[in-house]
Amino acid sequence: MLLFRRLRRALGVVAAVLVLPLAGVHTAQAADTASAPGAGYWHTSGRQILDAAGQPVRIAGINWFGFETANYVVHGLWSRDYKSMIDQMRSLGYNTIRLPYSDDIFKSGTVPNSIDFSSGKNADLQGLNSLQIMDKLVAYAGQDGLKVILDRHRPDASAQSALWYTAAVPESTWIANLKALAARYAGQSTVIGIDLHNEPHDPACWGCGDVATDWRLAAERAGDAVLSVNPDLLIFVEGVQTYAGVSGWWGGNLMGAGQYPVRLTVPDRVVYSAHDYATSVAQQPWFSDPSFPANMPGVWDKYWGYLFQQNIAPVWVGEFGTTLASTVDQKWLAALVSYLRPTSTYGADTFSWTFWSWNPDSGDTGGILKDDWQTVDTVKDGYLASIKAAGFPSTGTGGGGDGGGGSTAACTAAYTVTSDWGTGFNADVTVKNSGTSALKSWQVKWTWSGAQQITNMWNATYTQSGAGVTAVNADHNGSVGVGGSASFGFGGAPGGGSAPSLSCTAT
Repeated sequence: MLLFRRLRRALGVVAAVLVLPLAGVHTAQAADTASAPGAGYWHTSGRQILDAAGQPVRIAGINWFGFETANYVVHGLWSRDYKSMIDQMRSLGYNTIRLPYSDDIFKSGTVPNSIDFSSGKNADLQGLNSLQIMDKLVAYAGQDGLKVILDRHRPDASAQSALWYTAAVPESTWIANLKALAARYAGQSTVIGIDLHNEPHDPACWGCGDVATDWRLAAERAGDAVLSVNPDLLIFVEGVQTYAGVSGWWGGNLMGAGQYPVRLTVPDRVVYSAHDYATSVAQQPWFSDPSFPANMPGVWDKYWGYLFQQNIAPVWVGEFGTTLASTVDQKWLAALVSYLRPTSTYGADTFSWTFWSWNPDSGDTGGILKDDWQTVDTVKDGYLASIKAAGFPSTGTGGGGDGGGGSTAACTAAYTVTSDWGTGFNADVTVKNSGTSALKSWQVKWTWSGAQQITNMWNATYTQSGAGVTAVNADHNGSVGVGGSASFGFGGAPGGGSAPSLSCTAT
């Protein structure tokens, strides 16, 4: 039976088997490593991605879409400032942003739209075209210690395409625009690579030898073109839909990559990318298997996991997501997260990933943000907690290092009640690096004026003694670049109290 993935639509605007580490493969970063992993450009070695110093890194990120739509810019800027959203991504423990785009953003007549400039929001984006706005996002992400992967999602803003070219957007245009992006960000190691084309599907083939449909051969042509102008980039290559008569998710079938690998002129640059979804996107036979979810590791092994397990190449799950509305989807996500290997156990000797999506307006998955573009879906975000990973050194001026020559670690904290229903309340606290060196850790203290007690807390740990509370960063958000911020939230009871005065200390 032909398996397919339903095209996602934007709304509102136009049980797992864990393989053992391979002998000789790097595991978690040694305690005496002098610098934080992630600096500079990256390359591959076997199944791992390594930074410029040879330290293993894990991509643990989020998709923020919009450049590929008729808005020609990331969504949500009609609601918030882009910097506040990147800060929030960082504070939640996401270390990489995948930015989908279409080739329309290269056209001279393309004008980004649906951006709110009121009250100072997005002020530095006024008058810019789509590529110039992308420049701003990349620069700020790097300052915050996040990496960026550019994703050629569609040939134009109207729809995804099965092949990497269409009648209106030939292969020559696709490659020319890939090269333009590679050259545009040459020397900016925030952009670690390019996902060549999103979700190739039937009639795309892998290893069939037909130049018009063989995605593996097209990826080699495009990858070499990109590397000819920027040899430092990683080349992310998705799968197809059908191989040897076996079908799966669009872009999710990498069964042919073992026998027919992508061969590039620059070695150690290929990362294979799989997409995997749940029933909120489409039904698949494995969801109704009597052994579900215990059958899922075998499914993933067959389609793409073997590449990692056999030390052939790194695997990045570039998209996975769900509304979590059904029990099946909840079991699927828990199983997939376990299969991707917890950071606390395996360090960076793991699968990489970017969750779909940051945006709430993905019609068949929803997002990490709720419909107000502010509130975090803590249930969905919570599923990902064990596979999140540390951020990377900041590329901003004075950021990302340990400081020196009189640099100081300092922070401030701001408290906001997000909801109060009398018997209880929720609040967010934003910690900002106000010093001249990157923070390694922080803690916030306050004393209640009444009888409030914390009932739960996310993105930090806490102790409470009487009216006094101390909150300490989680593992994933203790590192904050100069000028950057982190945040945590909590629930408490009873409501109705006044905001306390906060003190923040950092190292």
